[in-house]
Amino acid sequence: MARKLFSVIFILGCISCQFNRTNKQPNIILFFVDDLGWQDTSVPFWDKVTPLNEKYKTPNMERLQVKGVKFTNSYSTPVCSPTRVSLITGMNAARHRVTNWTLYPDKKQPMELNHPTLDFPEWNYNGVTTEKKVEQAAYATPLAQLLKDNGYYTIHAGKAHFGALGYSSENPLNLGFNVNIAGHAAGAPGSYLGMENYGNADSRRGVWAIPGLEKYHGTPTFLTQALTHEALSAVKKSLDSNQSFFLYLSLYAVHTPLMGNEKYFEAYLRNGLSYSEAKYASMIESMDAALGSVLDFVEENEIDNETIILFMSDNGGLSAVARDGAKHTHNAPLKSGKGSIYEGGIRVPMLAYWPGVTKSKTTVHTPVIIEDFFPTILSIAGIKNYETVQVVDGKNISSLLNGSNNDLSDRALYWHYPNEWGPEGPGIGSFSAIRKGEWKLIYFHEDQRYELYDLSCDIGEQNNLASKEASKLSELIVLLSEYLISVEAQMPRDKKTQIQIPYPTTKELF
Repeated sequence: MARKLFSVIFILGCISCQFNRTNKQPNIILFFVDDLGWQDTSVPFWDKVTPLNEKYKTPNMERLQVKGVKFTNSYSTPVCSPTRVSLITGMNAARHRVTNWTLYPDKKQPMELNHPTLDFPEWNYNGVTTEKKVEQAAYATPLAQLLKDNGYYTIHAGKAHFGALGYSSENPLNLGFNVNIAGHAAGAPGSYLGMENYGNADSRRGVWAIPGLEKYHGTPTFLTQALTHEALSAVKKSLDSNQSFFLYLSLYAVHTPLMGNEKYFEAYLRNGLSYSEAKYASMIESMDAALGSVLDFVEENEIDNETIILFMSDNGGLSAVARDGAKHTHNAPLKSGKGSIYEGGIRVPMLAYWPGVTKSKTTVHTPVIIEDFFPTILSIAGIKNYETVQVVDGKNISSLLNGSNNDLSDRALYWHYPNEWGPEGPGIGSFSAIRKGEWKLIYFHEDQRYELYDLSCDIGEQNNLASKEASKLSELIVLLSEYLISVEAQMPRDKKTQIQIPYPTTKELF
């Protein structure tokens, strides 16, 4: 009798454990890459395979794409901090006003102060904040805090770049993360090489030196792999406690400085790539190997059926500086690259896998944008009726992951950059833009010029239709202007007259 009673209790206990395991909140991994261009992968995000797709080796991106959904019209902002603040707050950059990259506190960037024709606004150069009265900072309830408050173990690993030096947001622990691995104020590493202590061995790279990875100093461990190992070690701790986790694995790669991973570098040289381009390709393959480690970990720990994996880049691929070959061509057929409002600067690779929801090898063409991650991740986590101090601009795109019909295909997406990045090139400067359907309008602030493109037949933005499509031009100007006014978007001033650059307008247009 006792043996039978024990057996019943044991069986019921097992059923209960299984129920609790299958009904707990899903694990969520956001694999975020820095400066990975739309074409920096063997996964084609266009309607055809290109020579660039054949140049790079990303078998684990291919592996993830087979499992789930590929987004061909996924957008970020042109530079890093605005994207990351939009991700963690759900706000469009025009609203949160962290419109340029952050680092030094309480001041604009030197290239902004020295611009020949424009005076730029006092944007939120101190980054994001959870404190109400921090000057020049975006006050918000962070994504990680909401997840943490609702039972998640939240892990940040890699590049943070949420706030300036000396402000609380330079440390992800102050934004709702339980764990911070190597994240700080700077947006680039001092070095990718363990033998160079990731920049800590060079006093000239002090502000860029990667913190907290001392165990790898003096070893041949490439930074990308060190971050991944530490991130998965942190995940293992949450698994041991049976707690759902949110892992934000935010690689420094493939941002400059371009440094080759010896494991992959020589093969690209033998394939005919130049020295710098072989370094770049090896960094991409290192990134992909890190993704492979994540996928392997999930499978080996038997959590594949309860772990959602999202993949995205923070802006378009670098093309204006540091690369070999003709500038502004490294993302072809897209025009230009990082820092630009053209497609090469804002259209990025995106993949998603949601076990039991996404269908294998699915392609989604609906345009999505970085702030959509905020409400989407909270929806995936089953968190409802949450409150934020900020207005959330992003839309829940979880319906796109399960193939449901959606009403997002014709919504307008917006970009606003009243700043100066530094390098010169096509589409690089101070601008605002809108995409609605297949049409894209760009408003350049310095000369108040409009460019209009039909992306359905001109993905390379070669044929400016502003003088030929008066009706569409007027429609998009009105929509863009109304949006910028509604969020009180900042605008630069003419340096000579101190008159503010006007919002886009149809007056005196024709």
